[in-house]
Amino acid sequence: MDIPASHYTVLARRFRPQTFDEVIGQQHVAQALKNAIAGGRVAHAYLFTGVRGVGKTSMARIFAKALNCPNVVDGVPCNACEICNGVSAGNDVDVLEIDGASNNGVDNIRDIRANVGVKSMRSRHKVYIIDEVHMLSKPAFNALLKTLEEPPPNVLFVFCTTEPQKILDTILSRCQRFDFASIETQNIVQRLKEIADSEGYQVEPDALELVARRAGGSMRDSQSLFDQLLAFGSETITAQDVHRLLGTADDERLTTIVHALARRDREAALAELDAALADGVQLSELTDQLIHYFRDLMIIASNAAKVPLQSVAEIRRPELSPQAESWGLATIVAAIQILVEAKIRMFRAPYARAMAELALVRITLLENLEDLAALIRDLASGDGAQTRPAPASRPSATPPSRPQSDERREPPSRRPQASTAAPITRPPVAEDSPRKSLDNWEKSAQSDEKSPPSISILAGAEERIRSELTENSDDTTRPHLKYVSIAISGPNQVDLLFPPNYHFPKQYCDRPEIRGRFESILTKAAGKPVKVNIRIDHSAAPVSAQTDKPAAESSRVSRVDLSQADHDTFVQQAVSVFGGTIKQIDRIGDTA
Repeated sequence: MDIPASHYTVLARRFRPQTFDEVIGQQHVAQALKNAIAGGRVAHAYLFTGVRGVGKTSMARIFAKALNCPNVVDGVPCNACEICNGVSAGNDVDVLEIDGASNNGVDNIRDIRANVGVKSMRSRHKVYIIDEVHMLSKPAFNALLKTLEEPPPNVLFVFCTTEPQKILDTILSRCQRFDFASIETQNIVQRLKEIADSEGYQVEPDALELVARRAGGSMRDSQSLFDQLLAFGSETITAQDVHRLLGTADDERLTTIVHALARRDREAALAELDAALADGVQLSELTDQLIHYFRDLMIIASNAAKVPLQSVAEIRRPELSPQAESWGLATIVAAIQILVEAKIRMFRAPYARAMAELALVRITLLENLEDLAALIRDLASGDGAQTRPAPASRPSATPPSRPQSDERREPPSRRPQASTAAPITRPPVAEDSPRKSLDNWEKSAQSDEKSPPSISILAGAEERIRSELTENSDDTTRPHLKYVSIAISGPNQVDLLFPPNYHFPKQYCDRPEIRGRFESILTKAAGKPVKVNIRIDHSAAPVSAQTDKPAAESSRVSRVDLSQADHDTFVQQAVSVFGGTIKQIDRIGDTA
């Protein structure tokens, strides 16, 4: 059987668009260029940007044909004349295609400047198409500036790039820019079906959709994969052929793995991963598929019904909805972060499989983060301890903790390990913390905002003001007010004066939240807004450090026999946790 020589050419070249309408997904660019040609408003420089394989260079060639074709009608070339055929083949003398990656030096641009003044041989316009123009060096860009701004008549430049951010602003300002969009999956499927019919192959719709999704919006990538698929399979191409070629897992296997993760069934998830690898699925591809699967769950959990899925076919959207609802958006986002982190670390790692398995196990350990977030909000507001139950935990999970509003919990790293010894009785912890005191004061201020004033901000009321601040401050703030002096510096304005050597208490009280608390206390007591200033009284004498010692330091310290530690359960458990050795025991305070 004789095979035509054209069949040895790759599909991406044989089915390259030849008219504006054949460039799929870029109708906005095609319409603008056709109108410019028809209306005689053609610019001297254009910039085509977009991801790879969306038709930038093909559009530049079609534009050059439309400019020079003698039989053009409404901006559409005939594709039958000698000029159109020459441009399509890439050998027309007046349409020069230059690879910016390999011709990126200033000398190459100088050659262009030297030849740009030469009149076109047989066409109306001389067109320079520079592909991957972002690869030009900065001196090359600078050498092109003047020519680009004022080119000879009937000379056009068309720049194509995937990274416009690397192009100098001085170049961008001299071009008309057109951004090429990624091609939708359904448009790629339709084009691949046309190619399959033209080539005489039967391809299942699921196989076409798999190739289109894998292309990621690039028509050229889809055609390259499809060309490989046609060489790989028989006259009838199935979805299983695509999975074998790409080393990917089918939709059913992906759904099974995620179902196991949702049930926290680590054994089933790891077993399914092992079975997938044994069937020829590539670990890197499977990780990518899982990332896209959880991305689809995130889209569904966000109620973005119009956003297409990337990991599975659209017909499986109803199957993913219950999964998204059971996982919750916060948990799905955490799972994506775990998988992305594993994917990054798997790059060139000799233990990539272990990292993938670790990622799956970590996902099974995730709690329902939305329930936890709601519980934290309830606890912060002080309402959740009685009104909202703790999130359900798995049998292997740790017992739910008591609300923090009832008892302050110790960090897990400092909590004594389980022991057969008798339970430890700890003294009650003071309930008032700075944050809680502030919250309680704000609630009290709101409920009593209409109560009659108890003090007046006038001279002579300094001690009453001092007493009001001391009595209504929390235990953390009250010691800092021990040596403060009160001064009335203006109408409804109070100054808190600290001795010269009390810089730390002054800085503490000058914090916005502490100063605001003082103002709230005095505003409530005076029945009108009061402003509080914090400053050092340089005219006062420094306070002796001996007078500022806490009472605990003045108490006696007595030495205790080490043998008593053997009978103290709490001390023994602390020694077992931290692995320490008891050197001495001091009893603080006079117990007599």
